[in-house]
Amino acid sequence: MATVIRIVILVLAAAFSAANAQDFQGIATYKTKRKVDLKIDSTNTSISSDMQKKMAEMLKKQFEKTFLLTFNKAESIYKEDVSLETPGSGITMDGVSIRAFGGGGSDILYKNTQKGSFINQNELFGKVFLVKDSLPTYNWTLHSDTKNIGKFTCYKATFTEEIEVMVSNSGTGNDQDNETKTETQTRTVTAWYTTQIPISNGPERYQGLPGLILEINDGKQQMICSQIVLNPENEVNIKVPSKGKEVNQSEFDEIRDKKLKEFQEQHRPTGRERGESIQIRIGG
Repeated sequence: MATVIRIVILVLAAAFSAANAQDFQGIATYKTKRKVDLKIDSTNTSISSDMQKKMAEMLKKQFEKTFLLTFNKAESIYKEDVSLETPGSGITMDGVSIRAFGGGGSDILYKNTQKGSFINQNELFGKVFLVKDSLPTYNWTLHSDTKNIGKFTCYKATFTEEIEVMVSNSGTGNDQDNETKTETQTRTVTAWYTTQIPISNGPERYQGLPGLILEINDGKQQMICSQIVLNPENEVNIKVPSKGKEVNQSEFDEIRDKKLKEFQEQHRPTGRERGESIQIRIGG
């Protein structure tokens, strides 16, 4: 019976969306937070546990960013609000330098949910790529749980997936100690969406629900909508990104992994001397 009710809800929501989505356009603001696990070999006595905690907090703040989702019934642009971007790409504390690699403020993600495609203008080590591919299909499970985000009633949805995570060991300079490995992990992604804004969209590449996703949590990163402006006086402008070398997602992943490996080889530490540089890459 619960399955039948769920199907009815989906059908009604889809019908409502088709009838009313054409009247919707706007800008949604998302705040992001990321869990940071900073692990340094305990034999490195030059970095105290107190300093490690301070570095983890500083790194965590670097991932507290603001993104804007500009949308209409079928298309959207998702990019960082660069007016709020914190200058600097790394942290230096007491002679120890940490650099975190991730999406830059110049990255632009275009989605067309009707066509099921995306274009991601992505800068990687100073070179711009234009990643064109199909949007991922998520096996969403709809739940009866509800909560309010702002003035909107939201419904819970989840899916589980297998992901590959790069794990890097910072050692003494020995090749084995500095090996980078890939591990497979299972994660559950939880979304909260509202049918009061009947567009099948959300932050990053998340979509596929009968309403705008206002919150996403994958266990490591949380994205929550803090403000929505619907049908602004000035019509929203969605410009498809066109700059960069055109590749698909698999090609870009291969190039990224190769570049990261090359960078790690070039900056591999040769000892535990003071002033050592620690590189940390946090994906997702």
